Amino acid sequence: MGSVRNPTSPPDGSPSPRAEARASPLKGEEGSDGAAHRRRHVLDLDDFSREEITALLDSADAMRELLSRSIKKAPSLRGKVVLTLFLEPSTRTRVSFEQAGKMLSADVINISGSGSSAEKGESLLNTALTLQAMHADVIVIRSPHSGAPYFLARNLQRMGVVNAGDGRHAHPTQALLDLMTMRHHIGGLEGKRVVIVGDVLHSRVARSDVFGLQALGASVVLCGPPTLIPLDLLRGGEGESLPDVSVEHDLDRAIDDADAVIALRIQQERQGAGMLPSMREYTRRWQVTEARYRRAKPGALLMHPGPMNEGVEIASSLAHGPGSQIEEQVTNGVAVRMALLYQLLTGGQEEVSE
Repeated sequence: MGSVRNPTSPPDGSPSPRAEARASPLKGEEGSDGAAHRRRHVLDLDDFSREEITALLDSADAMRELLSRSIKKAPSLRGKVVLTLFLEPSTRTRVSFEQAGKMLSADVINISGSGSSAEKGESLLNTALTLQAMHADVIVIRSPHSGAPYFLARNLQRMGVVNAGDGRHAHPTQALLDLMTMRHHIGGLEGKRVVIVGDVLHSRVARSDVFGLQALGASVVLCGPPTLIPLDLLRGGEGESLPDVSVEHDLDRAIDDADAVIALRIQQERQGAGMLPSMREYTRRWQVTEARYRRAKPGALLMHPGPMNEGVEIASSLAHGPGSQIEEQVTNGVAVRMALLYQLLTGGQEEVSE
């Protein structure tokens, strides 16, 4: 059990993340009365139903109201312990999970790779088992290695696992806050057209966004340089074709009549040789400019998961203009993560009150 020497990755030969998901009791096992227990882990959105996503977003709407109170505190998770284990740098996700837990009165303990026993060579599994032995209720993990949260979910018997981003694989809570933001402004997503443009290949956000948007009935257009559009995103978690996901490399055509545009960060630190044209060429062909934005539907939403390369993915005038929802995405991230922790740790049975 302690043989995994890389402190942040599952062992060699372990199943793919989605194979692990299908084998893992993500929603709990059935009780003796046949009723399913509440969801134990949140690893991606490919196993979320439309009804489950909608219920979670409804709960997040209620949580957002708490953010506007003068006293931003509710006792719903009093006595619960939430661990955040971030093995990659993060500002928005880490702080919002911490704020979400504390606003619901949970005890939140933050751990980073730097300064932990991982620096001494302790495996990810042994680190997690140690934390579970301290009787924490849930661990929120960010890892540079795809599949790390699935590996923990398979091996932890008492502690829930929330994926806060694993490699370039998935980022379910970012997708949920994106869905919440879109729902606030354009209502139901059935039949809506959403363009995702940029470095799709290295984006864990894009993958989770596709699953969430598909579940709610939206059509998705992936746009960017051909080297940065993975064709596996045209298929679902079971390998089935996704009929409402398409690829269009020309942003001028892709953005026509779009209801929302999600621009992704160019992850220069992950680029291999020849994968990306020059930044000047990228900006010329795939930046969301004012002229391109006018081709979308009037009032189309402009979004970005952050951090943003100012003036690269989106023209600065648009990033800070009236169509931009970037700051609202951050606010909604706190509400979504509050709702998620609340549902995982109480099953939605406790009343949220002052």
